[in-house]
Amino acid sequence: MTTTESQRSPEPVAPKGIEANGINVIDESERRGTPAGLFWPWCASNISVLAVAYGAFVLGFGIGLWQALIGATIGAVVSFFLVGLVSIAGKRGSAPTLVLSRAPFGRWGNSLPCLVSYLLLVGWETVLVALSTLATATVFDRLGWAHGNGTKVVAFVVVAAIIVLAGIIGFDLIMRLQKYLTLAMIVVTALYVVLTWDHIHLSTARALPHGTLSATIGAAILVMTGFGIGWVNTGADYSRYLPRNASTGGVVWWPTIGGSLPVVVLVAFGVLLAGSSQTLNDAITNDPIGALTTILPTWFLLPFAVVAVAGLISGAMMDIYSSGLTLLTLGLRTPRWVAAAIDGVLMVLGAIYIVWIADTDFLYIFEGFLITLGVPMAAWCGVFLADLLARRRDYDAAALYDGRGRYGAFGWPAIVSMVVAAVLGWGLVIQPFGSKGLGWLGYLLSPFGLGGKDGTWAFANLGVPVALAVAFVGYLLLGLPGVRRQERSQAEVEVTVA
Repeated sequence: MTTTESQRSPEPVAPKGIEANGINVIDESERRGTPAGLFWPWCASNISVLAVAYGAFVLGFGIGLWQALIGATIGAVVSFFLVGLVSIAGKRGSAPTLVLSRAPFGRWGNSLPCLVSYLLLVGWETVLVALSTLATATVFDRLGWAHGNGTKVVAFVVVAAIIVLAGIIGFDLIMRLQKYLTLAMIVVTALYVVLTWDHIHLSTARALPHGTLSATIGAAILVMTGFGIGWVNTGADYSRYLPRNASTGGVVWWPTIGGSLPVVVLVAFGVLLAGSSQTLNDAITNDPIGALTTILPTWFLLPFAVVAVAGLISGAMMDIYSSGLTLLTLGLRTPRWVAAAIDGVLMVLGAIYIVWIADTDFLYIFEGFLITLGVPMAAWCGVFLADLLARRRDYDAAALYDGRGRYGAFGWPAIVSMVVAAVLGWGLVIQPFGSKGLGWLGYLLSPFGLGGKDGTWAFANLGVPVALAVAFVGYLLLGLPGVRRQERSQAEVEVTVA
């Protein structure tokens, strides 16, 4: 028999206290926990004051109060429901998300979604570290504690160290930290709401003029892309330790609830705040976190800074853990904790560039590129979920690591579906935040009769759900016969062995 990745050795022996498992299938003896445990990481990583700022972004579509609330709710729940569905694969296959993606894409064809995923994960963890540093500097400046770059340097070192250390130590530490972070951030966030509630004027917010259907859809898709769609490529990373007999319903609903609940509450509060004051609305658009400090009493600024940074750190910890796994899936032959450390170096260098070298607009430009990558990520999600739906048997663990196995080297139905869906999707979105270099987007808005780049549908970001749907249907049409052949072959082998 040919020696495959999964058969070489379990995983290198890790230093004491550091997770040894990398991209291997988790052994039955190590599977533990219940689906309810998935609530904590997804809730902690999304209780962020940045979600409050999304209230202003949603209203930027020119929609009314109820349109904004409904759009944000739909966007949050649907996007995290997708995360929950992807999490089913972790329970069934007990391997990281992008390893399980080799089933539809093939051992080497899977490099395409891996590369997109890696860029997204490292990019977002870099942005989160930069935002944490800038947020701390903003708050300390208001307190009169800031002294030049000193505050930024200290904040940067502390934040980066926590994130990299969590990524290196691994799963158990991250899961424990997320539970405590969730509880602490719930308390402080609730205090923030209480202290700023008098800035809400319901009559003013209710008087916001209603917008078009396309604008409401655009707001919903913005929330989808900014939150759950950015996590779909990591869902199985946190469910892979669950026993195979864990409740499938629980695996879906706990990430859905954990991720969407804080987003719905915080974005809704942000809508009420921004809808009550055009001045605050404009300020949030220009400086999301800094603007939110202007309505706080001075004594609460330090707790606010802690919760703001903690929420960003929580998301970055999950990003660096999953980016390390993705780097291994791409082919790097190192222990998992080394891959996490490499990602930490890239994150640090990128954040240094954003905070100290780049011009002030670079952060928004960079976020624009990352959001644009959400289109091919949505296309990958469509393929992955179609493959998960089509498979009636558990994954063939050995074949996931062998290009000569039943999943093959290149899964052309998946690759073609993802590429075609991404091309269609990019044609139906326009450059976010005025990002330079993305003017080529939206090339299908005029041919499809949607009014061009200045039309009513231009800002609806239709390319994200279109990419997901086209890839889903495309793979079912092109890939289903191949899945059936694989499963017949797998059944024959199991009968022969028995």
